[in-house]
Amino acid sequence: MSQSHESFNLLPEQLTSWVDEQLAASLLHSTYQVRRLFHGRSAVIDAFTPLVVDWLPPVAVIRLYDDIDPKVLAQLSSYLWQKEAVQGVVVQERGRNRNTTFVVAHGEVDQQIVVQEDELSYQLTPLTNQNSGLFLDMRNGRRWLKEQAKDCKVLNLFSYTCAFSVAAVAGGASLVVNVDLSKRVLSTGRTNHQLNKHDKNKAKFMPLDMLKSWSRIKKPGPYDIVVIDPPSFQPGSFVAQKDYVKVLRRLTQLTTDNAKVLLCHNDPTQDSAFVKELMTQECPEFKFIARLEVPEDFAEPDIERSCKVLIYQRD
Repeated sequence: MSQSHESFNLLPEQLTSWVDEQLAASLLHSTYQVRRLFHGRSAVIDAFTPLVVDWLPPVAVIRLYDDIDPKVLAQLSSYLWQKEAVQGVVVQERGRNRNTTFVVAHGEVDQQIVVQEDELSYQLTPLTNQNSGLFLDMRNGRRWLKEQAKDCKVLNLFSYTCAFSVAAVAGGASLVVNVDLSKRVLSTGRTNHQLNKHDKNKAKFMPLDMLKSWSRIKKPGPYDIVVIDPPSFQPGSFVAQKDYVKVLRRLTQLTTDNAKVLLCHNDPTQDSAFVKELMTQECPEFKFIARLEVPEDFAEPDIERSCKVLIYQRD
């Protein structure tokens, strides 16, 4: 890796300082921890709101949700590449109205890597047009679940690669039922449990369209904790504006008397009132308990544009 000095005069100091600070935070652990190195929606730099940089050790992934100056992008890639810990830099273009593509800008990047978060291991795929396999902004949700899960039966809806399930089993859950439409991501979920040497009987995997499969999902219950972390906008499978309510209507029949629910919503155009109003209408027996803090590397000036993670408990 080249360590030669290079001028990065096109990069604002706030950006390089943020990147350096978050890399340093990652190094405080015994192993490199996954982290967001720069969160554009923080609005610390107006011109860089379409940009995020994720740290998936040893790979830095630049994600663009709109175009930025190619010279600035090239300098940012080079800046990251000169960091001793970085062995590869990937640039991904994505967004609702953009064709998703990626390119390896520097170094060599494996198809699959294993990363650490809070001493738990997850398999990621940095060379992908979609998500890498772990939503970093849900870190505090996984921590909450790990603390709450002892001896609980957990239902993990929209489970994706089962990161919530890994946290729950690590916290002593008696059973986690993972439901997702994709067999591929559930296969990665199995791998994630194997990486952490979990008892295979503690996690169950259901490749189902949940909106059409409630009787099968209900059968292993009732559940002490339910995690609902859907995509905000995925035409053909789930659109929060019309489909979230269909899930909430099932909570009462799925849960035990004192069950807790972790509700997530990551659409910056809708605030937490969207979910709260649905819960009041459809699940009045569930009471709002708390809203989890946003991880510090995802801080935004308007908390309602950040990921909403709400805790409810059945009264």
